[in-house]
Amino acid sequence: MYICAGDIEQFDFAIPVGIGLINVAINLTQLYIEKQPKEIIFVGTAGSYGKKKIFDIVESCSATQIENSFFTNNSYTPIESKVSVNKDNVSHETVVNSSNYITTDIELSKEYLTHGIEIENMEFFAVLQVAKKFGIRAKGIFVITNYCDKNAHRDFLDNRLKAMEMLEERALLKF
Repeated sequence: MYICAGDIEQFDFAIPVGIGLINVAINLTQLYIEKQPKEIIFVGTAGSYGKKKIFDIVESCSATQIENSFFTNNSYTPIESKVSVNKDNVSHETVVNSSNYITTDIELSKEYLTHGIEIENMEFFAVLQVAKKFGIRAKGIFVITNYCDKNAHRDFLDNRLKAMEMLEERALLKF
């Protein structure tokens, strides 16, 4: 089953589940209960912390949920902040960080890279947590629209439509 965030990132072939971690967790859980899919494929855009280039296509089965304040020693969490599924299929996994906030500080972006985290998408951690809870396979397919820097929002808006076309073309090849 293909899913997406929705709103300005919506596809004919994917069911929208909401923007951000909480909306996805609630809506995807309800969708799983109703449809009982064997696999979830999330499609969407992502920002790069610097290693991946604009319009790169990235697949992942691993995500973290780390806030920027973690890297400045201004926060901690008592809960597990990384989730991986389908680990047997991946030789080098791109790790996706999810937060309800978009990183716009290039120095903080470098911190993510030093921890092996390459891209950012607001929803993916919640997708994998739901998949893990129900014991089903899941992955994300992302097109990079921007770097996580001061121009992140502008570049996302400028590149979003082309990235969505690329995701549609890739999905059509899979059908």
